[in-house]
Amino acid sequence: MNSIMPRKAWSKFFTFLLLLAAILFLPVRPLPAQEKDNPFFSAYNTPFEVPPFDRIKNEHFLPAIKKGIELHQAEIEAIVNNPQPPTFENTILAFDRSGKFLERVQAVFGVLQSSHTSPELQKIAEQTTPLVSQHRSNIYLNEKLFSRIKAVYDRKARLKLGPEEKFLLEKIYQDFVRAGALLGPEDKEKLRRINSELSMLTLRFGNNVLQETNSSRLVIENPKHLAGLPQNVIDSAAETARKMGLEGKWVFTTQVPSMIPFLTYARNRELRQRLYEAYLSRGDRYNEYDNKEIIKKIIALRTERARLLGYPTFAHYTIEVNMARTPERVEEFLMELWQYALRRARAELAEMQQIADEEGAGIKIAPWDWWYYAEKLRQRKYDLNDEEVRPYFSIDNVRDGMFTLAGLLYGLKFEKLNNIPVYHPEVEVYEVKEKNGQHVGLLYLDFFPRATKRSGAWSGAIRRQSYDEKGKRIAPLATINCNFTRPTEKLPALLSLTEVETAFHEFGHALATLLSNGKYNNRFVPRDGVELPSQIMENWVTEPEFLKMYARHYATGEVIPDSLITRIRNSSLFNQGFASTEYLAAALLDLHWHKTIFEEDYEVNDFERQVLNKLGLIEAIAPRYRSTYFQHIFSGGYAAGYYVYIWAEVLDSDAFEAFKERGLFDQPTALKFRKEILEKYGSADFLTQYIKFRGREPRKEPLLRKRGFIEQ
Repeated sequence: MNSIMPRKAWSKFFTFLLLLAAILFLPVRPLPAQEKDNPFFSAYNTPFEVPPFDRIKNEHFLPAIKKGIELHQAEIEAIVNNPQPPTFENTILAFDRSGKFLERVQAVFGVLQSSHTSPELQKIAEQTTPLVSQHRSNIYLNEKLFSRIKAVYDRKARLKLGPEEKFLLEKIYQDFVRAGALLGPEDKEKLRRINSELSMLTLRFGNNVLQETNSSRLVIENPKHLAGLPQNVIDSAAETARKMGLEGKWVFTTQVPSMIPFLTYARNRELRQRLYEAYLSRGDRYNEYDNKEIIKKIIALRTERARLLGYPTFAHYTIEVNMARTPERVEEFLMELWQYALRRARAELAEMQQIADEEGAGIKIAPWDWWYYAEKLRQRKYDLNDEEVRPYFSIDNVRDGMFTLAGLLYGLKFEKLNNIPVYHPEVEVYEVKEKNGQHVGLLYLDFFPRATKRSGAWSGAIRRQSYDEKGKRIAPLATINCNFTRPTEKLPALLSLTEVETAFHEFGHALATLLSNGKYNNRFVPRDGVELPSQIMENWVTEPEFLKMYARHYATGEVIPDSLITRIRNSSLFNQGFASTEYLAAALLDLHWHKTIFEEDYEVNDFERQVLNKLGLIEAIAPRYRSTYFQHIFSGGYAAGYYVYIWAEVLDSDAFEAFKERGLFDQPTALKFRKEILEKYGSADFLTQYIKFRGREPRKEPLLRKRGFIEQ
């Protein structure tokens, strides 16, 4: 065999060395003036190398994102122009390690966009979104890059790859194919256009919902209109009014922590209706923030994209890589639950209508009446009301309860840090350590609503766990963002049981971020498995043994009494018909949006109404999300996937039974869950790992029992 490299090969190799040198030696070049004072272009020099939010300014993002795209593209070119034959190391591993600078900048930008945005940031997003979309298309439609990836993939059976390496190779190849790598030149150009347009439309949709939420409020001037409201709810509304410059008035917003207490206790039915209809009509007011035409464009483009890639609908495209595999299987599953839920909801409605009739209300219960009469029914059947429960769930107690549970299960410790730069004064940061003191990562907590923050609750990462080229672990920075009831001048933040469950839910997501221990940067979790780590944490919330550890009266320190625990447990199935029906209505609406082929023009509200009428949704219940503010599916990552919460509830209900069988805080069970689910999160086949944890596939009976659909 001739060991002398041909002249043409030498030329390619020399080009490759030049590209590699350009990348390796970039940091030692003098920084241009516009980069010199930009924190993204140098080491952070902060504790744990966290982003220096105190030094990062809006004007830093655009040049940093542009530079990140430039650097990432250079890394891709180095892979493409490598004269050596494609291998796992020089192609798959090199691709996995690429784009770190851009990822670092985008992670910070994403946190601010969702949690502390501004008109300036939104304008920057409008500039950078198409750039990033085009960059992504350039990578996934790069024929030379894909040919190298395919060359490795085609030889996978002959390569001596470990399980994690094989999983990474298969998923990267699959991602490229699903991104259009096998398309012809003309179709690739169509796909680029579709991707670019979709990126801007989803951005606009989310911005519109934020504007509509901030502009939707009920201002009360007459104290008589506050009748029925608990004092803490009144105080909170007065404080909201003061912040808006409306001293002496009371303001209720369409943020859930403000709206739900009003719907639950306000006796004035007309005002309940006004506030709830303001909530329902967001994005549907025929103004500059109306989302109906945006929805039609998003659906059309998603359908075009799916068909271009060889799928009959966008639902088929999306669900193919989930555990469910097909939209038909998802619909069958949802419709089975729908029959149970609707039957329960009708029974609940009949009981509430009886109360209204007995009181001589002279009404037929409507959606804005549900919370009001449900609370009356709960007090009648279980002698329990929300305001009796809240004093035991101050935000501090709930936070400490989450930390206690993580300690009992996984041996983790949480220490508050006061030297970490944050993006808003309300954010708290905790160092997470193993029992032996080893550093795990940091956790950022951001609990309260504000005008610069999107609605809902979510968990994310400012930095994800990874390993550098020398094998050193890069510790993650996890975030929890919520919109909980705010503290007032008189009271700390006192949470409802629903809010407590939300806190534990997002904490579960954060634990998946903190405890993941994959070797590679790219992670692949099926969308209908994502919610297992989060939802399993909710199961501990009302367990009597655990309640006594964290539920204490905010003023007296008294442990929650047994009598109240009993009433909470007895009412665990209360209103499950409503909760299940409003959720399932939204999940089925999402599925119908993405499995329907629209041959003719249509109206968004007409389509929504047709779907809900066909399902037989009762008039007294609205879906959890109407289309025009359904951010999960039109500006989030849950398109054709909102069903995943209840699919994952099959998993979490089944998984929690393992703890019930062996002990609520059983260490071997917890450590097995950590090893097989949390540490392998995204770096191994999800169902395989679940079976390793549970010893079998999940069963749905635990879910049906938990929801009260079948007998305990």
